[in-house]
Amino acid sequence: MTTLDWVVLVGTIATIVAYGAWKTRGARDIQSYLKGGNELKWPTIGLSVMATQASAITFLSVPGLAYEDGMRFVQFYFGLPLAMVVICAVFIPIYYRLKVYTAYEYLESRFDVRVRYLGATLFLVQRGLAAGITIYAPAIILSTLMGWSLQVTILAIGICVIIYTVSGGTKAVSQTQKHQMIVMMGGMIVAAIVIGVKLSDTLSLTHAVKVAGALGRMNIVDFRFDLSDRYNFWSGITGGFFLALSYFGTDQSQVQRYLTGRSVTESRLGLLFNGLFKIPMQALILFIGVLVFVFYVFVTPPIFFNAPTLEAARATDRGGALAAIETEFNAASETRRAAALRYVQSLESGRESEDAKAALRAADVAVSKYKQQAKNLIAEALPEAETKDGDYIFVGFVLNFLPAGLVGLLIAVILSAAMSSTASELNALGSTTVIDLYRRGLRPDATPTHALAASKIFTAMWGLVALAFASFASLLDNLIEAVNILGSIFYGTVLGLFLVAFFLRRVQATAVLVGAAVAQTTVVVLFFTSDVGYLWFNVIGCGVVLAVSALVQPLTARRRG
Repeated sequence: MTTLDWVVLVGTIATIVAYGAWKTRGARDIQSYLKGGNELKWPTIGLSVMATQASAITFLSVPGLAYEDGMRFVQFYFGLPLAMVVICAVFIPIYYRLKVYTAYEYLESRFDVRVRYLGATLFLVQRGLAAGITIYAPAIILSTLMGWSLQVTILAIGICVIIYTVSGGTKAVSQTQKHQMIVMMGGMIVAAIVIGVKLSDTLSLTHAVKVAGALGRMNIVDFRFDLSDRYNFWSGITGGFFLALSYFGTDQSQVQRYLTGRSVTESRLGLLFNGLFKIPMQALILFIGVLVFVFYVFVTPPIFFNAPTLEAARATDRGGALAAIETEFNAASETRRAAALRYVQSLESGRESEDAKAALRAADVAVSKYKQQAKNLIAEALPEAETKDGDYIFVGFVLNFLPAGLVGLLIAVILSAAMSSTASELNALGSTTVIDLYRRGLRPDATPTHALAASKIFTAMWGLVALAFASFASLLDNLIEAVNILGSIFYGTVLGLFLVAFFLRRVQATAVLVGAAVAQTTVVVLFFTSDVGYLWFNVIGCGVVLAVSALVQPLTARRRG
């Protein structure tokens, strides 16, 4: 990076962190620390909710996912607006009426302390692991591509987050996230404009979309019903609905964002804002990935986007064979470029040529074939190397093709996203630990001052746990999918607990605990033994909790009788 890039990067991150720490310094009690004094308005709540979900993984993995698989991942979010309506109508009024700090306090008031402990523990397990991934994901990719030390990168991200999260609590997280979200979206819009300008010398935006469509990258909606297909309309509108309902309605990292609102109305408006703008935001990020793909149709792409691993493979005894494949790959890329130009010429003439489209598709298949051969060879040369390079595509494009200053801005976007999401997670992990476990089970007589100190200690502790996990984690297949899969394994069960509490009024604690145990076991078994798409785990887990609880309740009632 240039000196200007470093100035933009360091200046952006330092300003946001310093502002968040200064604006919310000196939380004096547990209420202001964990609920921000209930002072936040709906725009801050909405941006904070969006920033919590939009981790660095979103900006690293989603463009790469679109590059390789097109726009269909957007269907993942189709159920989200419906979930926001249900949460606004059902969840938020109950949380405000009970004046809870965490969602899991409600479970005790409805059932008993065992169910509260179960809900809190499931949250701590999955969110504690996810916090490590959200730090590790940007750290390993940035360190690999930019030559930074992995451990130093992890520590830099983690320590910055821990400082302002521990010092200012929930309000610091929300205030900082507001500005981080503005930087994130501004940076991605700038990236889209720059890519469009670079493509404009060759083709118009309309024709770029046509080229992407011809090569299967504009597959936005798929109405085929297939349980093994991760992304289609039906998995998104059902599985995505249940996942969003659980994540935004029962996951403390999100619940804590809107419990800081001045009123029920402010919290509702913040969530509805997220419901309206989340799909367009994700579509924009996916479309950027599609534009990068089209750019590389006309500019020869790397055969493998993880450049350091590619160089390491070239240095082995398989380097000669890899060079031969690269020669074939480059030739195939040039053939694809020529075919794309002929297809664009047919579009400009006003008569789309099916023959030109077929030739373009055949050329793209050849490029993909040589790329796969290279991956296979890299796996042979470096058995320990990760051959999934999708998470490196967007940041590699940024480093190689964006002008000075914008590189620093886009790297700041990725780091801002990492910090915003991780801060929410640490804040929620700390509050759940102190409210649901420590103060409820170990120190019920804790004074407000003691509880405040414990909250800061537990928040810092979870930050260190996340850093430790990030330091020893290994790169997963696709990071955005890894986080969503991890959540889907647990979210259905947790959501089931809450839906039983809301709607099955006769079901009591023992029955719902049995239902939760059966549901969690079922989901884990399906994960390891079936090809069911992970979004369906949310539906299955929730449905099993509801069904088993309803069936077991008469048996437990009869036993008591």
